[in-house]
Amino acid sequence: MESQITKTKQFTKGGLKPVTDDILLLRIKKHPRMKEFFIQALLFFCGALSIFTTLGIVYELGKESLLFFRTPGVEIVEFLTGKVWQPAIGSFGVLPLVNATLMTTFFAMLVSLPLGLSAAIYLSEYASQKIRSIVKPALEILAGIPTVVYGYFALTFMTPLLRGILGEDQVQIYNTLSAGLTMGLMILPLISSMSEDALSAVPKSLREAAYGLGATKLETSIKVVLPAALSGIIAAFIIGISRAIGETMIVAIAAGSGPALTLNPLKAAETMTGYIARISGGDLAYDTPDYNSIFAIGLLLFMITLFLNIISRLLVHRFREVYE
Repeated sequence: MESQITKTKQFTKGGLKPVTDDILLLRIKKHPRMKEFFIQALLFFCGALSIFTTLGIVYELGKESLLFFRTPGVEIVEFLTGKVWQPAIGSFGVLPLVNATLMTTFFAMLVSLPLGLSAAIYLSEYASQKIRSIVKPALEILAGIPTVVYGYFALTFMTPLLRGILGEDQVQIYNTLSAGLTMGLMILPLISSMSEDALSAVPKSLREAAYGLGATKLETSIKVVLPAALSGIIAAFIIGISRAIGETMIVAIAAGSGPALTLNPLKAAETMTGYIARISGGDLAYDTPDYNSIFAIGLLLFMITLFLNIISRLLVHRFREVYE
């Protein structure tokens, strides 16, 4: 029995005495650290507050959305599949708003994903420490620019640029293409920073093993480091898509304010967030179909982003690499 007890020794006034692990644990428990207890309680409070905040948002969106769906002539199936959104005449098909949202998100990802991943690979594998200390903060400055500035940048710079290239008669002043491209520039720092963190977390032993087998830096980056960091990169992409779907000011300023079901990115089309911004800023009475519709659209946006987050969790779990 005595051989199964791990013993240590400590200096006392009477000399060296054996002390068991159980006695050491008991002595630790007798001296609680109040600072750690306070920090633990604060972290628990923050986590609980975030959960209750999310539940409160879902509750309010659901409660107000019920008022909308109780409106005569409004049905969930028609809301999700209808092709005309004109609340003034009783048409509540959300597809035009969803279509414009997905179009702007697609063009944003078309810009931010390849550029962000390329910047992340450069910063992680090629840039020196001095260059990295300059380029990465410069990229992150873009994340601090207010989105309303990006909106006017799209309207006053990106749209005239597109009209000069494609023709003024082809590109409308308000269009989803300029809004999507500008949104991609806004999301670029988010994707590049998260992807660079994922690439930097790959152990150096994998790189050294690839170099030992004769691989070049490019081959090591693309065939070894990139697959090893795939879970973190996928998470960055999903977060970037969610950010693009929820963007408001850029699309409200540059994409247009008229719901239109079109696949032409050179024409104006209103997104879900743009519609919410326009209606919530107007003089509408409470409990009217127009007013209640913004909560139904907000709930749909919440469900879309929740679905994307679930996909992100599944993909991260599927491609996650654990290194010992």
